[in-house]
Amino acid sequence: MYLDLYAEAFAAAGFAALVYDHRCFGESDGEPRQEIDPWIQIRDYRHAITFASGIEGIDAERIGVWGTSYSGGHVLVLGAIDRRVKCVVSQCPTISGWRNTLRRFPGDLLAEQRKYFDADRVKRWRGESPAMVPILPDLKPLGEGSVDDFREVGNQGLLWFGYMRRDRLERWRNELTLRSAELYSEYEPGSYIARIGPTPLLIITGDHDTLTPTDEILTAYKEAREPKRLLILPGGHYDLYGIGRADGSEAAVDWFSHHLKRH
Repeated sequence: MYLDLYAEAFAAAGFAALVYDHRCFGESDGEPRQEIDPWIQIRDYRHAITFASGIEGIDAERIGVWGTSYSGGHVLVLGAIDRRVKCVVSQCPTISGWRNTLRRFPGDLLAEQRKYFDADRVKRWRGESPAMVPILPDLKPLGEGSVDDFREVGNQGLLWFGYMRRDRLERWRNELTLRSAELYSEYEPGSYIARIGPTPLLIITGDHDTLTPTDEILTAYKEAREPKRLLILPGGHYDLYGIGRADGSEAAVDWFSHHLKRH
């Protein structure tokens, strides 16, 4: 998702940026692989803050957190529960895993999905491997681009990953554990948003995001306390990483600069 380019933008502005792979992904340890447990990831965010605070030259009194999409919800929780955090930037955040799940599994589909969750739990108890599901179906061809091809793709993940440079996808796996979807449905980071203030909060969203729905974000923003700012960029979910990335990272840099740098 080009998160390295966000980190480069922060570093270029004079900040130290700590970037890491979540547990169970990439170069980090953790089993089962490809499993997203939001509360484990939040605890690891807090471990990362502890680690960063102990690095020579880092001012532990000026720590900011940045997160996007699923982790955009994480930083809302962090801003509310960890007062070491002095500034928050949340980009296209997950607000309600439950309501998002209802949108993705309307009608009787969710009841049918629960049968798979329960069957997977029995398999795990027996010591069998966890069930896996694709992140995006029919993802072929994968990464056909030879250069970073940022064009408007809206909420179409197949287009986004199709345009991406192949070398950026060499270690990416188009799968998650089935339990990741169940854990997502239980996650309600938006319920913490009113507790973030007086820690400064910037929320960035696309104007027609359907993956982390824009309407959910706008409703949650009303509950946040000052100081806060809302930036709405044109496009859907994936556009914030492509054609909207420069505007989003510039706004984040400005927010961190205003609230973290010494004046």
